[in-house]
Amino acid sequence: MLEKRRVAVFGAGYIGLVTGACFASLGHDVVVRDIQRERIDILQNGGVPIHEDGLAELIAENADRLTFTLDAEEAVRESDVVYVCVDTPPTPSGDADLSRIWQVIGTLREARHLAAVVVKSTVPVGTGARVRAAMDRGGLQHVGYASNPEFTAEGHAVHDFMHPDRVVIGADDPETAKLVAQLHEGVDGPVVTMDVASAEMVKLAANALLATKISFANEIATICEATGADVEHVVHAVGLDHRLGPHYMKPGVGWGGSCFPKDSRALRAMASNSGYSFQMLSSVIEVNDLQPRRAVQRLKDELDGVLADRTIALLGIAFKPGTDDVREAPSTILASRLLAEGAAVRCWDPLAPPLETAPWSVATRYATPLEAMTGADAVIIVTEWPELREVAWEKAAAAMARPLIFDGRNLLDAQQMGSLGFTYMSVGRRTVRGTA
Repeated sequence: MLEKRRVAVFGAGYIGLVTGACFASLGHDVVVRDIQRERIDILQNGGVPIHEDGLAELIAENADRLTFTLDAEEAVRESDVVYVCVDTPPTPSGDADLSRIWQVIGTLREARHLAAVVVKSTVPVGTGARVRAAMDRGGLQHVGYASNPEFTAEGHAVHDFMHPDRVVIGADDPETAKLVAQLHEGVDGPVVTMDVASAEMVKLAANALLATKISFANEIATICEATGADVEHVVHAVGLDHRLGPHYMKPGVGWGGSCFPKDSRALRAMASNSGYSFQMLSSVIEVNDLQPRRAVQRLKDELDGVLADRTIALLGIAFKPGTDDVREAPSTILASRLLAEGAAVRCWDPLAPPLETAPWSVATRYATPLEAMTGADAVIIVTEWPELREVAWEKAAAAMARPLIFDGRNLLDAQQMGSLGFTYMSVGRRTVRGTA
């Protein structure tokens, strides 16, 4: 039988809100605390400040077990467990910025009633030991500490939380590990327990390996372009090998978001700080950084070596479909490079929020893909939004100044686009020139 707990979640972002809502759905009382007044105001008024499939419904269904506050003391006062879900952005050196972690720990000095403090934020290996030492110095020796890294993917994070491949719990005492496992009763997935340092490493290693698979697929795509092979056939056949699998073997204009870029750089920096040069991971990052730049160069070559005074439409701003997250999105590099070359940039995205900083402050945003493409010299598909499969592409070909597409996600059928009159470029496949 579930032992009901009161959980304080620090951080009302993509991880904190999903964590809080899912724990509430499991029967726990949850208070979510954040330092952004606007975000808390939205939540207190029944809204949700981010887009995540199923999250708004889950929060509404469990409103009687969810509260939101700006007050750290209020959040902790009656709680049994504190979950730390704040962001750890990269510093100029590539290391993770742990200042928000330490701010949360600093608020717990008087919280001697707590049973445990659990860090879900992605942190360098060794952070837990430092937090444990700080808690001990602050008189919280009796309060348990655990690492419970998240493995949810934006766009279906609620499902991933409730049906995970594994729940990883790092704790150096069995009672704390048991407590965190009990919090997850009702979650459909195996619980794996280990020491704190290993749990911290699991998160970084998993993201680095996933990023490696994508960058490897992009390297193979580049070779396919040079040899005439079709990368879609290649990765499909490779993925049928049960030792390898098809997941994340998808070429494109690069990965982005809040995890892969930050965590890859953090792991590389952590290795460097230990005196080890993580050359393979450095190559993975380099390949990813080049992908959007290669796309711009290929488009430039197709446009007779000139992008100045051309109009280019970018379809997709968010780093992946199903989310409004634009952090580290390849679209930002694409837009910046196009503008630097003298092109005019148009854009469309169904969920990305209004963006007031460069390069988006210079780009023109449209309500529909067709509007963004009208009069354009070329279009780049940046995000594989399913809506793009439903575009009236025949109308788009007629509306464009030049029917030229660079499909950065290999979303569309090359031969079909050629039959509609498009010059169709993609990643790791031959260019198809229009026949209409």
